Amino acid sequence: MPAGGPSRGRGDACRRLWKTPDALGAHDGTVGGVTGPRVGAAGEPVIRVEGLCKSYGEHEVVRGIDLDVHHGEIFAFLGPNGAGKTTTVEILEGYRSRNAGEVSVLGGDPASADRRWRSRVGLVLQSCTMPPELTVRELVELYAGYYPHPRPAAETIELVGLTDKRDARTKQLSGGQLRRLDVALALIGDPDLVFLDEPTTGFDPSARHHAWEVIANLRELGKSIFLTTHYMDEAEALADHVAVIVAGQIVAEGTPETLGGRDRELSDVSFALPAEASLSELPAEISSIAQQREDGRIHLSVPDPARALHALSGWALEQDASLDTLVVGHPTLEDVYLRLTAQAEQAE
Repeated sequence: MPAGGPSRGRGDACRRLWKTPDALGAHDGTVGGVTGPRVGAAGEPVIRVEGLCKSYGEHEVVRGIDLDVHHGEIFAFLGPNGAGKTTTVEILEGYRSRNAGEVSVLGGDPASADRRWRSRVGLVLQSCTMPPELTVRELVELYAGYYPHPRPAAETIELVGLTDKRDARTKQLSGGQLRRLDVALALIGDPDLVFLDEPTTGFDPSARHHAWEVIANLRELGKSIFLTTHYMDEAEALADHVAVIVAGQIVAEGTPETLGGRDRELSDVSFALPAEASLSELPAEISSIAQQREDGRIHLSVPDPARALHALSGWALEQDASLDTLVVGHPTLEDVYLRLTAQAEQAE
């Protein structure tokens, strides 16, 4: 949802009372009355966090984290429930105060940001109730009036795939269509930065993949995206950069391919031995590292699966044996995430 309304609790983001476009002021890059760098300035991150801390009484929720999010990237912020994700995001959005640390979002401190800053930020919350009597077009055009330089309503509706539903009332939309409308309302103000909070929770596989296309299109528009999700395949499909938070601390950061040393992990090659073949008959470089597990399959943990496959396929051709059940696997992002969170929780 748009972030340009009066400053209220984040849970009220869908129920805000909005002021006229003039109240937002010119879209000139000022934040809290102070001129800040526009998104895309050389070397200036869209989000920079240093030593961020937040406590509730004696309970430390966020414990000195550092983050950088750069222009035009999709940044996935991952972690189990209670890890400090929501608190961190609310601080970045300007809806919650912090106890310590430095935070810069779009060149300004969210804690003291004004309406002009908020007009540059789009929010898509986990859930939101739409006015049932308004059509898609009416609602998007209404929200466009709250911003100094909105995107064209028809273009924004098309971007999220709702052109065919533009004259349908919101009460007639499916859950997935309402979610697309939610994204349209976040985009109509042409924000530089969009926060997506678990945008595909409850979607069926087809709707999720359509939502991914919409999110990927935002990057093509030059938007910066801060994504929270519990779906590792979603983070892998969309994110340029990933950070994992556990118990208020960042435990790993990197690309989906390199997070937690994923790119250096061994590959698993597994297959069923052909009938009447034995482990000892395999090539020496295979049999010396092979393990037969409870499932009866032979497993190899290797740094270079191509070399192992070359030796194995050569042996199979010589023996006129079939390797129809051959599988090559590499640790998924979910495997790495589960390992990282388990290790961090055990260390607490």
